[in-house]
Amino acid sequence: MEFHGTEVRQQALALLRGGAKNADVARELDVPAGTVSYWKHLDRAKRGECPGRPDPRCPRCDGRELDEAAYAYLLGLYLGDGHISHYAGHRVPSLMITLDDTRPGIQDEAEAAMRRVLPDNATCRVRKKGCHNLKVYSLHLVCLFPQHGPGKKHERRIVLESWQQAVVDAHPWAFVRGLVHSDGCRITNWTTRVVNGERKRYEYPRYFFTNVSDDIRRLYTDTLDALGVEWTRCVRNGRPYNVSVARRASVALMDLHVGPKG
Repeated sequence: MEFHGTEVRQQALALLRGGAKNADVARELDVPAGTVSYWKHLDRAKRGECPGRPDPRCPRCDGRELDEAAYAYLLGLYLGDGHISHYAGHRVPSLMITLDDTRPGIQDEAEAAMRRVLPDNATCRVRKKGCHNLKVYSLHLVCLFPQHGPGKKHERRIVLESWQQAVVDAHPWAFVRGLVHSDGCRITNWTTRVVNGERKRYEYPRYFFTNVSDDIRRLYTDTLDALGVEWTRCVRNGRPYNVSVARRASVALMDLHVGPKG
């Protein structure tokens, strides 16, 4: 199911301004009732019809300039290890990305990207065992990440909107970097060969990207194709699961633009 595109949002606002109830709009457009409520609140706040300070301006709603390179990286992180949630008692939903404590440099880079994409919104880190949850709160998260929806990402269709694809096309390495920093790794494989009667050990690096969503893996491999990076699929339990980059020239490209997790 495709969620929360600009056209759907405008349809919802038109119905709400016409007097339709939130629940009726949610059912008609197949959008969560909470999302409809946020849209209505923000729309009324912008028009001065309700008290309280509206959320900071949004690149999608208000045309505020978007740091596209930072967004492409953050989008990759979100598709890998991120999700948007709205807990009871919280008026504003949060984007949360979980990152391993063994890679503090990636945590710093991810938080910097959040601040560049949402410069008027505060970020925070929540300590968990062996990792941190990096969070940012905004009413506009569903505008920036329309792939949000109920359930797990691999159980629903994940397709980029045209404006997102244009950002990825302009900053493909940032997108790949975000995906690898979330669900990828760089490892060193080894093998042995007999040369002139003597067995020798050879080592070679390779990149893996692991995600159970066919759609997310396809976004990754389509971007690699556009960059001229050769890749292969690896099958686990009879189904594609990993994407491997092992050819020397392609690994060199990945090393130049992505590099080991730090």
